[in-house]
Amino acid sequence: MALSKERKNEIIKAYATHEGDTGSPEVQVAVLTEDINILTDHIRTHKKDYHSYRGLMKKVGRRRHLLSYLREKDIQRYRELIQRLGLRR
Repeated sequence: MALSKERKNEIIKAYATHEGDTGSPEVQVAVLTEDINILTDHIRTHKKDYHSYRGLMKKVGRRRHLLSYLREKDIQRYRELIQRLGLRR
């Protein structure tokens, strides 16, 4: 159910803007998106798991905040990230 350490490191390498980058908005949004996808599948199976649903909503809110920050800071990076992740269809 949780994101494995190996998968998280793969995501960080794929979205890092420079060597050792783990805190840029792109990396944080990509990791949150993977967590959200995993939790969404879990919620589809276990419809009454309200505690996990609350965690999912908190992650969605955090991702939304990071995306709005990135949109205000640098619209080009925001558009590239949205396209890479397949968000906002």
